[in-house]
Amino acid sequence: MAYVLKNKEGAIIAASPDTQVAADWVEIDNADTEYLCFLDDELKKHHTFRESDIQLARVLEDLISILIDRSLISFTDFPSPAQKRLNERQTLRHKNNLQLLADDDIPPL
Repeated sequence: MAYVLKNKEGAIIAASPDTQVAADWVEIDNADTEYLCFLDDELKKHHTFRESDIQLARVLEDLISILIDRSLISFTDFPSPAQKRLNERQTLRHKNNLQLLADDDIPPL
């Protein structure tokens, strides 16, 4: 059983999979259609933000590369954890680009 918080109109505005957060949260069956629709809507909202975050991270990585290439900043100006993360991301992007190029070489069936 899950717990939900409803507004004055009776629409679900918050949910918890297993914890009654406060006294005004009501128990609801996990298979309840309204509950499942609420969860689906929330996942869609979060997916949009996640995609936006991914795109913004890519822009920031590119910006950092440009600034380093133009000697406006130095890679060593970044703290060690940031350097590590930037190296990891660059390696992942490089591997992904190589994989995409390799896929183009595969003849269609």
